[in-house]
Amino acid sequence: MASLAEPRGSRARSRSPARSPGLSPALGPSRCGEERRKAASDAAQETQVRPVDLNHAIKLLEDAGSSDLEDQQLKVLKKVVKSFENGLPLKDLAQIMDILNLCAEKVNEQEAFIEPVCELIKLCGLPFQKKKFSDEVNYSVAVSKSIAQLGCLMRVPSSQVRIQICKCIISFYKMELPKKLLPGYQPTSADYKIQMAELGGLAETLVLSLALVENQLTEKLWVLKALQHLSNSGVNCRHMIKAQAASRLCLYLNGTDPSGQLVFRSSEILWNLLENTSKEEVVSQLSSLECIHALKEIFVDRLINGFRHYDRQLRNDLLVIATLVAENSAASMIESGFTMLLIALATFTEVKIPNPLLEGLKLTYSYEDFEMKKLLFNIIGIFSKDPHAVQLLSENDVMPALLYYVKPHKKPGFHDWSAAQYEELQLHAIAILASVAPLLVDKYLSCQANTLLLVFLEWCVGQDPFFGQGNSFHGTGGRGSKLAQMRYGLRVLKSVVSLYDDAVNLNLCDQGAISQLLEILKYAANKLEQKDDAILLEIQANILFILSVLCENDVHRKELFSYEGVHLLISFLQMDPKKLHSGLGHRRLLFSALDCLWSCVIGCYIAEDYFLEQQGIFFLLDLLALKQKSLCNIILGILSEFCDNPKTIIHISTWRGEKDQTAAKLLIQLWRQEELDLGVQRDQYGRIADVKRPIAGSFQKEQEIIPMPSSCPSFAIIEISENIRAKLYSLLCKLGFENLPGLSAKDFITLAIIRRYIDFKVGEVWSEVCTELKEEFRPIASDEETLRVISEVSENIGKMVTAYQTEVLENHHHQEIQEEEKAYTKIRAVHKQKEMVNKSWENFLTRTSNYEALKKAKRLQEKLIEASKSKSKTQNGAVHSTDIKGLGTTVGSGRLVTVESAPSQLVGRPLSAKRLPVKRVSFGAGALKRNEKS
Repeated sequence: MASLAEPRGSRARSRSPARSPGLSPALGPSRCGEERRKAASDAAQETQVRPVDLNHAIKLLEDAGSSDLEDQQLKVLKKVVKSFENGLPLKDLAQIMDILNLCAEKVNEQEAFIEPVCELIKLCGLPFQKKKFSDEVNYSVAVSKSIAQLGCLMRVPSSQVRIQICKCIISFYKMELPKKLLPGYQPTSADYKIQMAELGGLAETLVLSLALVENQLTEKLWVLKALQHLSNSGVNCRHMIKAQAASRLCLYLNGTDPSGQLVFRSSEILWNLLENTSKEEVVSQLSSLECIHALKEIFVDRLINGFRHYDRQLRNDLLVIATLVAENSAASMIESGFTMLLIALATFTEVKIPNPLLEGLKLTYSYEDFEMKKLLFNIIGIFSKDPHAVQLLSENDVMPALLYYVKPHKKPGFHDWSAAQYEELQLHAIAILASVAPLLVDKYLSCQANTLLLVFLEWCVGQDPFFGQGNSFHGTGGRGSKLAQMRYGLRVLKSVVSLYDDAVNLNLCDQGAISQLLEILKYAANKLEQKDDAILLEIQANILFILSVLCENDVHRKELFSYEGVHLLISFLQMDPKKLHSGLGHRRLLFSALDCLWSCVIGCYIAEDYFLEQQGIFFLLDLLALKQKSLCNIILGILSEFCDNPKTIIHISTWRGEKDQTAAKLLIQLWRQEELDLGVQRDQYGRIADVKRPIAGSFQKEQEIIPMPSSCPSFAIIEISENIRAKLYSLLCKLGFENLPGLSAKDFITLAIIRRYIDFKVGEVWSEVCTELKEEFRPIASDEETLRVISEVSENIGKMVTAYQTEVLENHHHQEIQEEEKAYTKIRAVHKQKEMVNKSWENFLTRTSNYEALKKAKRLQEKLIEASKSKSKTQNGAVHSTDIKGLGTTVGSGRLVTVESAPSQLVGRPLSAKRLPVKRVSFGAGALKRNEKS
């Protein structure tokens, strides 16, 4: 038996107080007075009704018979509707759906069943009822299938039923609780039906039902309204995509609908599909020729006939969808004529050439038209990526239209874009020009675009009072300046010179572009000193790239660059290494400067000499000493090229890094680091560990040698360009391998390997040749002997280098032992000296503390003094005593001479016996008196 349901409308009337409850046997036992008062005050008292047997109802509906049976069936359906007017319990939902399906089959022949079907569907719009919290999970499968059946009921050929199904689905998103609840039940959660609709795939079924309402506008609008609600969910959108919803809806865009709801709801659903599911899959469905035709027709209709604010917004929405479709290379945009229309519309206001496609079009300066203008510029950039659309871009004067904005700002008129809007359009147009110009070089030159750009860049560095708004994406960072205009103008020049077209580059140089770009570079460098800015860094990097292209392989242009350009390059090479990791663009600027140095300086002796005079080689070696792998390759290449100038070797040899590091030592350290990264086998002292393959890395050894054509380089040859060892070898060859200062024994061991790099590389190539020959052919005896000798030569070179490395290591060890012995000898001498000093100090303390020892020392001293005197007597001369009478010390006295008499021949007369007082005379006074006497 099916469960019993208590109808919402069965209420007992209030009893009269005068009537005794005991006189009504049908009402059961008598109640107390309190219950009677409560019953009298409650006008909506629920009473028990007879239950509805759903199984009986299903069985009755399955029978087919006379008209009396039809009346019984309708009565049962009314009773079911009345019983569940407060909501359907979850456990009864499956049986209710069975009843609905049975009724749907009868609608085709008996229209009387339409109303009960609609009433039952309306009940599905009420919140489902549950007894337990777990019922939502326990009945989820049955409920999801039942809700999916609602979509299947769209097969019923009744407009009233179909509209009611759509209303029921819409009610899922606007759930309202009933006024009364079934006793013991509670409503399910607010989003329970939405989740079950996603689980059951209702959205896919509803999309498929669109084919049933193809010619019924009202029903179609109701289905679209329901789909609009369902498409807010990503799960439903994926179900809709499976049913080809995007292509189906796109075909409805240009359908007849006076209210405009068809276009509005279809476009809204398309937007939801694009946002909530795979954009590529939606675009793929919209890329058919039929869909693009429909999109084009409705767009033109809204463009020509739409005057309301809503129409313009819808037009822009359609243009965005068309932009997404245009990004798909498989879309039939050109075949449908949509590409031609959009290109003509994008250039409509600038070139002002009548176009029959746009006859009757009038654009205003409203915000919606401003947004459409930006969208049209954007789609021009997308078309520029399609090779098939280039001819259309050329025929529709896209180049003159974009160059229209390459001019200084003007004061806006009354009927014109505002200053902020014009700046945004200008920057957007110049940004698109950077994509279009390389495709239309002939148009670019015929429109004198180089001249316009150079004049525009001159205005950018001028002193005209202009302050950028910086409100748009392209104007980021340009507020209050002309940096945004300069940035995008240089991007156009960069994109054009990247073609390496001689006509374009010659046209630029003939107009003095090199000197003007150097002035702009100096202007940006001065601005950058005030504050680091990503836009300024990009501007400088782009200018350096343009100069690199213009000056490459042209000595005259390099001479124009030389003095002022070299001075700027030196300042870039002196960049603080810490800024390389700032993320603003300093690393890119440094690479651009190095590339410019290679292209604009090397090969011109005037520029090279000036670079050397400014100590540029020293700055390059300072950068190389950072040992950053990304920098080493290009710097080593520049240094190798510079070594063709004989003055360079002196500069490299003179350079000293940290801890008095020499250039040769730095290069050898880079070699060791490169071999470590490559996984080359070396022993603990750095010697060769594998004499057969002495310079092969781990990855190279893992590669199998496969026979290849002679035009294809082998792995041993390819490996040369994949690391810096070849450049290091080239640079050391130019420096020379002899008399390199500042090297240790370990460095000499590595240097021995570097010196034989070419021999080892030749050996690797011969090894590959031998292997390939043996795999393809069987050499004759003489050839095999020749190959063996060649292999032995390479191996013998490795052994010879190993022997030399061992000798260097032994000599170094012997030298270390000698230096160690010298150090110990010096230490012993120092210790002996300390012992002598200590002994002398002890003797001194003994003499000063013991009088007998002092006298003994005095006698010994006098004896030694006497022994040291000369034994021969002085003839014809005075003898003076050096002893101090009465002296009681053994410390050596100062110089003292006692003169007892002076010979008369020296003074000219006998000395007076009078004692003269001693006077102190200052040095200055004595000197003054001598000067006066003189």
